[in-house]
Amino acid sequence: KELRKSWARWSACFQGQPINEVSYFGEKIALYYLWLGWYTFLLIPAAILGIIVFLYGLAFINTSPLTMEVCTADTIMCPLCDGKCRVWNLSDTCAYAKVNILFDNEGTVAFAMFMAVWATVFLEFWKRCRAKYVCQWKVYDWSEDEEELILEIVNDPDCKPKKYSHSYLKSTLVLILVTLMVVLIIGLTHALVVFRVVATFLLSGSKWSLLNENASLVAVMLGAVVHYFTLNIMTRVNRKVALKLCEIGTFNGKEAHFTVKMFTFQFFTLFSSLIYVAFFLGRINGRPGDYVRIAGKWRLEECHPSGCLTDLFIQMSIIMVLKQTLNNIFEKTTQKLQRKCGHCYKKECKDTEEGAELCENCKLQNWLRNYHLTDVNAFSLFEEFLEMVIQFSFTTIFVAAFPLAPFLALVNNIFEIRLDAIKMVSLERRLVPKKTNNIGVWTNVLEAIGVLAVIANGLVIGISSDFIPRLVYLYRYGPCANGTVTGISCMTGYINNTLSTVRVNDEGVKNDFSANHYKDYRDDEDYSLTSQFWLILAVRFAFVILFEHVVVICKFIVAWFVPDCPIQVKNYRLADKLKRLKEELR
Repeated sequence: KELRKSWARWSACFQGQPINEVSYFGEKIALYYLWLGWYTFLLIPAAILGIIVFLYGLAFINTSPLTMEVCTADTIMCPLCDGKCRVWNLSDTCAYAKVNILFDNEGTVAFAMFMAVWATVFLEFWKRCRAKYVCQWKVYDWSEDEEELILEIVNDPDCKPKKYSHSYLKSTLVLILVTLMVVLIIGLTHALVVFRVVATFLLSGSKWSLLNENASLVAVMLGAVVHYFTLNIMTRVNRKVALKLCEIGTFNGKEAHFTVKMFTFQFFTLFSSLIYVAFFLGRINGRPGDYVRIAGKWRLEECHPSGCLTDLFIQMSIIMVLKQTLNNIFEKTTQKLQRKCGHCYKKECKDTEEGAELCENCKLQNWLRNYHLTDVNAFSLFEEFLEMVIQFSFTTIFVAAFPLAPFLALVNNIFEIRLDAIKMVSLERRLVPKKTNNIGVWTNVLEAIGVLAVIANGLVIGISSDFIPRLVYLYRYGPCANGTVTGISCMTGYINNTLSTVRVNDEGVKNDFSANHYKDYRDDEDYSLTSQFWLILAVRFAFVILFEHVVVICKFIVAWFVPDCPIQVKNYRLADKLKRLKEELR
């Protein structure tokens, strides 16, 4: 009743959580909500900075020389697909170029570095917060192995402990099966790529001009929606496979092994498509006259001349918004149905003679009412953790392409905490309270995500975005490169510099123009890669190496600078140990 008043209600959305009271459900549940609350709190500075980066791009959306060059261009571009696709004017994609500048600007680089370090700051301060509470709950030195042995001794004083075991044969078998499952998931990603390619081809022949002109964009959005539904299906498949793999092995600590396997499958299910869009889209499609084709028929997708980052942003925004919004709607709808059924049961109980008799015994009535609540199992808390850790992955790994991800995560979590609290207090049976002093293997998973965030954001900025090509143009090929030109923007002519020309006769396209353009750094005569391409490639790799080393050093400094355990907790534990030792020595 106290938790319902102070915690499990919508009016408490912007209030702190009574974590000590939540420990009524057991330390394991309390630590989850403590972690979720701390994660949500630290999302506030990340969300504010992400909005600032977004507004920075919005401020220059109409005045940027890059968007102005696209919007005023009279450049004729090569068809984006086969079939009924025709040549198009670069200025037709003015709106697309403006969207791209929102997420591919100088502020994105600083924000990506901030988020990579932020992940470490979050983990280090979480460890301090955890230490404070587990010390209060007297479980700092708690050991799961000791507790299991105590329970066995209570049940049978002559019991023999279960011995640890390990089988290299079974471990190898599990490793092979996990690899095969990951290969299957990556194969589904390839199927999504084929889906987008075929969808682009079919949409380009549509009777509606709107679909015809935006076939590539619509195909990317459809691919993201299909990816979302594929994710929901694969989530169930992944769980069953992970459980079967844990049954094969003779491992101790099966919960940790299940967590690692399930997260690995979910990670590849979620991010395989994003990895393709970020690092392969538009880079393996060939050139006019020599395109790479699927089954020798359909051309692979191309990046927009304004940059490839917008495609990644579209994928992330659709998946993240759909995943969070639909999940919350489903939970809210389920809550209403459960409450309605609960009221029906209560009314039915009172209308019967048995119900009238039971109402005199409130304790028995509560037992019966609780029995009709939603059943819970070992996966209840695991699924909540998995959902939030996947969100943490979205918030950090590809945040360079989507600065608004922390803001969306913050808004979602504010409501998520109350949804989960109401569900736990009023709609579900009480979980069996369990002791623990940490969040288990999830800490290692979060640390791994922090490392992946550094690698992924460095690669996104260095390879996917046009940040490096713009820098090379600014200091090597632009009008300001020699330091003598004034009065014009130093980025004037950048878009035209990124385009190569193909002779129409070589391309085989019949139209009234003498030549068309496509995005690449190739010679107009023999289509060989130019020296500018190799210079940009070298600078890209140099930037990735420099970015990752600088951010990793910053992460290590933060991890060293912030102690995992507060001094007050250390002193308290020292005094407690001294007191206990004195009593034992007496």
